[in-house]
Amino acid sequence: MKITVIGAGYVGLVTGACFAEMGNPVVCLDASEDKTAMLNRGEIPIYEPGLGRLVEHNSSAGRLSFTTSYQEAVPAADVIFICVGTPMGEDGAADLGQVFLAAEEIGRHAEGYTVVVTKSTVPVGTTARVGEIVREEIRKRGSAALADLANNPEFLKEGSAISDFMSPDRVVVGVEKDRAREIMHRLYAPFLRTDDRVITMSIPSSELTKYASNTMLATRISLMNELSLLAEKVGADIELVRQGIASDRRIGKYFLYAGAGYGGSCFPKDISALIRTGAEAGLEMRIAHAVHEVNIHQKRVIADKVIRFFGGSVRGKKIAVWGLAFKPETDDVRDAPAIEVVRTLRGEGATLSLHDPVARATAEKALGTVAVTYHADSYDALTGADALVVMTEWKEYRSPDWERIRSLLSTPAVFDGRNLFDPGELMERGIRYFGIGHGESI
Repeated sequence: MKITVIGAGYVGLVTGACFAEMGNPVVCLDASEDKTAMLNRGEIPIYEPGLGRLVEHNSSAGRLSFTTSYQEAVPAADVIFICVGTPMGEDGAADLGQVFLAAEEIGRHAEGYTVVVTKSTVPVGTTARVGEIVREEIRKRGSAALADLANNPEFLKEGSAISDFMSPDRVVVGVEKDRAREIMHRLYAPFLRTDDRVITMSIPSSELTKYASNTMLATRISLMNELSLLAEKVGADIELVRQGIASDRRIGKYFLYAGAGYGGSCFPKDISALIRTGAEAGLEMRIAHAVHEVNIHQKRVIADKVIRFFGGSVRGKKIAVWGLAFKPETDDVRDAPAIEVVRTLRGEGATLSLHDPVARATAEKALGTVAVTYHADSYDALTGADALVVMTEWKEYRSPDWERIRSLLSTPAVFDGRNLFDPGELMERGIRYFGIGHGESI
């Protein structure tokens, strides 16, 4: 099938490359001429393991191309995926301006029969509005083009997006017509040859499923983070608590690690959008609101520990931070807890010495260069530092040279925002250790 993907960002680029890998001719359309030119040169604007190879392979094979022209990308398409950004607005609602602009352009250029799919994360009712816009634009130009609608939320994890797309846990498809359902099933069949994991439902149900999924995962994280604070108060070890509850098959082991809070492009904005959707429907989303508030508080926990350790002031202190991305295997620093920690400590008068394996450029855009220095080597960031804060669980941080760390730090103190290390081992080496919900408390 001929596929057009509108939006060559994280979701759009992964979607286009993976469909092309299965033999479909795919055109990725993006409004940015710079990004499109970069992609046509074989350069990838985002960091995602395996994505560069996939784009290069399918571009060379002629199955994947990039353009800024709706006239070029829309008329021949059998299926059009809308994968543009839906950032959080000032009121917490999803900004749908790019989605509706894409719908207008589809309606102005569509020919024949097309399935228009919202893959961007959108509130309930958005896909129906997209259909209204597309059909109104078709009507205004007196065209005989026909468009059916579908919603197909993405469940990609940054750092493993290719494997998530190529071998999905499930594919959720919301449709209103049988013809669209059949096309969507046929499109995903090559990814699901051993087990049909397509779950078909109404479009509103599909739209809500995405928000429900992210809110459930974020709820588990925030609950464990809140329990970690209680563990510190009562002398319990949150890691042992986690093991105790994760062994219950009704609960399971995933998303139960206490830490410095969640970030990234999905959880913060999706939970805010769900809260806003509830308010518009006259319903207070109390659990979702609590999840959001707990996460805001949790992002300050490590910074507060550092400040208390130094007697209530970090003015004049140099703090090393390992890890700036919100999670490993990505350069995404959007709403990353590490960014909040750096900003808080800098605001209290500290200077920061920073390292991240891939997120230096994106972090520098977020933080600038005032009172911060960036290092290519993680140990270089420690020279003369008064303490080390670890904020992202990159593999290269998991087994560090503790003797070297102890020799480089002015004060042998480690603040572990991801509970990566064994408190007992560090204390035996003469290093003060402060984790989340276990280790030494302040």
